[in-house]
Amino acid sequence: MSNSPTSSAGVIPILMPEAGNTMEEGSVLAWRVQVGAQVAVGEILCEIETDKATIEYESPAAGRLAKIVAAEGDIVAVKQPIAYFAESDAELSDYLAAAGGGDTNDSAEPSGAVANQSTVAPAAVLSNPTASPPLTFATDRGLAFPASPAVRRLARERGFDLTSFGKGSGPGGRILTTDLDRLAALPAAASSASTTRQPLSKMRRRIGERLVSAKQSIPHFYVRTTVIADELWQVFQQMKGDGCTLNDLVMLACGKTLLRFPGFRSRIEGDEIVEETGVHIGMAVGLDQGLVVPVVRDVQQMSLVQLSVATRQIVDNARRGTVANMGTGVFTISNLGMYGVEEFSAIINPPEAGILAVGAVREEVIVENGAMRPGRVMTLTLSADHRVVDGVMAAQFMADLKRGLESIGELVGTS
Repeated sequence: MSNSPTSSAGVIPILMPEAGNTMEEGSVLAWRVQVGAQVAVGEILCEIETDKATIEYESPAAGRLAKIVAAEGDIVAVKQPIAYFAESDAELSDYLAAAGGGDTNDSAEPSGAVANQSTVAPAAVLSNPTASPPLTFATDRGLAFPASPAVRRLARERGFDLTSFGKGSGPGGRILTTDLDRLAALPAAASSASTTRQPLSKMRRRIGERLVSAKQSIPHFYVRTTVIADELWQVFQQMKGDGCTLNDLVMLACGKTLLRFPGFRSRIEGDEIVEETGVHIGMAVGLDQGLVVPVVRDVQQMSLVQLSVATRQIVDNARRGTVANMGTGVFTISNLGMYGVEEFSAIINPPEAGILAVGAVREEVIVENGAMRPGRVMTLTLSADHRVVDGVMAAQFMADLKRGLESIGELVGTS
């Protein structure tokens, strides 16, 4: 769904963006522009925290920021107003009055528990700028009083259980970051139990829901091949001084191969197969809280050095909480080889058609033309969506990728 606002009578509502198809709500961390400022398309309006990352929200329209209805720290459901553009305050007042205190945006109402459990509707915020933000959300289950995603994340990092916490010092009893110091002073409950319990974090819950859905709804099949990695290892040794990794070499070869296989750049949308022209590859990055998939766009246009700079940047940003181009990939690479894992199978990241699981480069005895020799090998496992990709196409893709990796010097230009 689009996050673009719909204007009416010169007023443009700015909606909480839907950054990924599992996002239900977001928290406004900081506004970058002030009321009354003229904003250009693409200018950073504010910082928003989702269940997985912090994103910079680029303005989807140009105009004068007339009103902010979501203050810093407020949690707002996706596609609900956080601000309004209008050339004059009088024009905005007329617009809100004409709305009759109802929902003033043209988007669909939020679904599920988030819509049903909000105790203060968006209309109340619009008609009364001093009204407290919504007090209860589906993501606050088990809490006596609500807490922002930032507070819940900080509590998890400190090992605090917010379900035992009472009323916070924020509006409507909202638990604030400063309130967490009170938890540190609480006496630890004596227990002889041999186990500990803690609430499932929002990120872990989202990951679980998404992967269960992917495994149940996508007909996975798997193709595995082993690459003779002598040349790959040699090129890596030559290029690692420039910051290049083995994963960069695999991604570079994948980018070239994906250009020749449009099925792996396609996705199912209703009764249609939608093909992307660009090669946008996601990287599975493990964090303490869970897994995120930042995306490098247009890999097919990059040299190895350019690609290594891009991957290093998106990984660093992901570990700081900002996930680049989330949800825009056509294919994902998951590499556990750095941990010594020789081979594994990965679950497809919807709506993509495939994911490549990369194992470790390891030394083995290689048999060629009846003779044995020492060498290095690497196992790759492709998970493919059988609705879009057939077995023959998957086999051809893997054979093409294997050839590219075994002659990686030609691709990089070192041979």
